[in-house]
Amino acid sequence: MAVRMYHVVVDSHDPRAQARFWAEVLDWKILYEDEHEVVVGADEHALPGLCFLPVSESKTVKNRLHIDLTPDDRDAEVERIIELGARRIDIGQGEDATWVVLADPEGNEFCVLRPKRSLTD
Repeated sequence: MAVRMYHVVVDSHDPRAQARFWAEVLDWKILYEDEHEVVVGADEHALPGLCFLPVSESKTVKNRLHIDLTPDDRDAEVERIIELGARRIDIGQGEDATWVVLADPEGNEFCVLRPKRSLTD
């Protein structure tokens, strides 16, 4: 039996705002939206997507799962994403790290890596 990743689900205080942020970051579209969920993706047939769901709890600790992005130009992409509403954060990565750690508008950590050519690069 084959299986594919369908969604990465993100709990959010404001699912619509989070979906807009991540759609801008990834140059994806908002594919579905109602009061209970917002789905973004490259298109409706390109898996996986991101699904934002409302929660009342606040984020209190470092994420156990995070997104890694690999751009053509890491530094330019970091600046673009910060302009969209992200902020730099320090989780102990050190000054010699080849990645930059950012937090989205609700504080979820993610990394912008150096350019990569494969999943094992």
